[in-house]
Amino acid sequence: MPIITVLPHAELCPAGASFDAASGTSICDALIAHDIAIEHACEKSCACTTCHVIVRQGFNSLVPSEEEEDDLLDKAWGLTSVSRLSCQALVANADLTVEIPKYTINHAREHYDKDWDV
Repeated sequence: MPIITVLPHAELCPAGASFDAASGTSICDALIAHDIAIEHACEKSCACTTCHVIVRQGFNSLVPSEEEEDDLLDKAWGLTSVSRLSCQALVANADLTVEIPKYTINHAREHYDKDWDV
């Protein structure tokens, strides 16, 4: 099973994390299942950018993004050439290292219980 390594994020994952993730699982679902409360204001429907992540390792193992995701990513804070919406990026067979950006374009952070989403 691929391993997702999450780089430290001051609020969501201060110490960083590393865990197994099943192939075919979205990065967003994998993060939530491991108590990393990444924002996903559109309920993972590819309608916002709050679940934006930067894939520092393993980016090329992901299925390429579609035009709808690319259009939304243009609005994301801290966009890079290896940015993805974690709700759309499915884990393949390679290990991933992801960084959760410091900010989102969301004005207010929602509280999500992981049991509601996965």
